[in-house]
Amino acid sequence: MIKSFLVAVVASVLVAVAGAGLWGWQGIESLEADAGLEEPTLYMVPRGSSFNAVAKDLEEMGVVDKAVWLKLLARIEPELASIRAGEYEFQPGMSARDMISLMVRGQTKPRFVQFIEGRRFQDARAALADAEYLEQVTADWSAEQIMSELGDEGAHPEGRFFPDTYSYRRGDSDLDILRRAYERMNNVLAEEWANRAEDLPYESPYEALIMASIIERETGVPGERRDIAGVFVRRLERGMRLQTDPTVIYGMGDSYQGRITRRDLRTHTPYNTYRISGLPPTPIALPGRAAINAAVNPADGDTLFFVAKGDGSHQFSRTLEDHQRAVREYQLNRREDYRSFPAPANDSEAGK
Repeated sequence: MIKSFLVAVVASVLVAVAGAGLWGWQGIESLEADAGLEEPTLYMVPRGSSFNAVAKDLEEMGVVDKAVWLKLLARIEPELASIRAGEYEFQPGMSARDMISLMVRGQTKPRFVQFIEGRRFQDARAALADAEYLEQVTADWSAEQIMSELGDEGAHPEGRFFPDTYSYRRGDSDLDILRRAYERMNNVLAEEWANRAEDLPYESPYEALIMASIIERETGVPGERRDIAGVFVRRLERGMRLQTDPTVIYGMGDSYQGRITRRDLRTHTPYNTYRISGLPPTPIALPGRAAINAAVNPADGDTLFFVAKGDGSHQFSRTLEDHQRAVREYQLNRREDYRSFPAPANDSEAGK
């Protein structure tokens, strides 16, 4: 009888073990199923978080039925317990295992901030200030403080930051983005300067950067950049003033209200190229690579003047007489839909 009892006990234990094994296997299998998310869901893993804490969170979110399944999975596959801190975005259709794998890879949600060609340094700072979940380290810093922190003490910030779309992760700072943009501009300028045309009227890469910023502000037509550069280079070579409106506008600062008057053209500022010879002291905007390339590889030719035609393009002239004729045609008799830059690709924006 004792023997029969022992056999029964052993059998019961085996059945229980088998049952537990089946139960555990089914629980782990459930981690492969669709977690049931109906929309993208953000999840933040703070620094120092344990795997068990994340498993508990996923249970409370309804992603898994029981946190114990995730803990069991981590015992079977220990590498899955090495999750990384950061912000993650879980998508509909993902399983709990997919989510854990995402966190193990450290594939955090990317965010983006854009510095636009032709805009100013202050616009880049405004874009950083508006960037969601970007730590605002430099919010109260002066431009001088920023340049000093970047190792370029005393430098003017305008034009020093490459216009592009920069990705970042939650927890990155505005200073991180500025450093990347600053270094990118230095690299791009060095590359373009190394492949410049011969006999340019620039004494340094910085002067080429100043010219590039003017070109960026003068035209939105890609095919015109080198032609615009050619006009300005020839004017510098002949000792003629650049006489370009964007420099005047920059020198006016906040007093610019959309129009330049004759008085503005006569007012002396360091940036008024109707009154000063040569280049202004600093860039006037953030130039892109194409504008920098145009500045160091201007088009050959003999044109010395250009005027906006009202459709975003320009009329180029060799002589003052031809230029004055073009001014009368395009400037003094402006059409109603006159614009300085090309129409946007979106037709609904045309005419603005």
